[in-house]
Amino acid sequence: TAIMTWLYRDEIYDPKEVDPKEVYAFVYEIEDLDTGRLYIGKKVMFFKGFKSVKKKRKRILKESDWREYYGSSDVLNEEVAKRGPSRFKRTILHFCPNKAVANYLEAMEQFKFNAILDDRYYNEQIRVRVTRSQLKALKDSPL
Repeated sequence: TAIMTWLYRDEIYDPKEVDPKEVYAFVYEIEDLDTGRLYIGKKVMFFKGFKSVKKKRKRILKESDWREYYGSSDVLNEEVAKRGPSRFKRTILHFCPNKAVANYLEAMEQFKFNAILDDRYYNEQIRVRVTRSQLKALKDSPL
């Protein structure tokens, strides 16, 4: 079986359950262990959905596919499919309480490492739109 773990602070991160009230998403880095190429992205951990309960629609949160996820880069995903997930190291850089913080921290990491200018990165674009008021959760917490 393929090794498909996430690392956080050099430890395997594999909780039995994740509290959606605490973690909306995370920013991550994937490293190709053969070539050293990198990818920086973000992944939402929960999606809003609906469930029928006694003929009424009830709002629910469903866990995303974050445990098996390898990024939105087609080139990276082709490499993972061709060579296998065990050739890639997945590291969580930041846990994020909301979408705005996830967007900001993903872009911050991509800009910090010149991810779209440096050929060592799989990243092809940086898209972000956040406002100061959306980032209140970040102002008081250390990065």
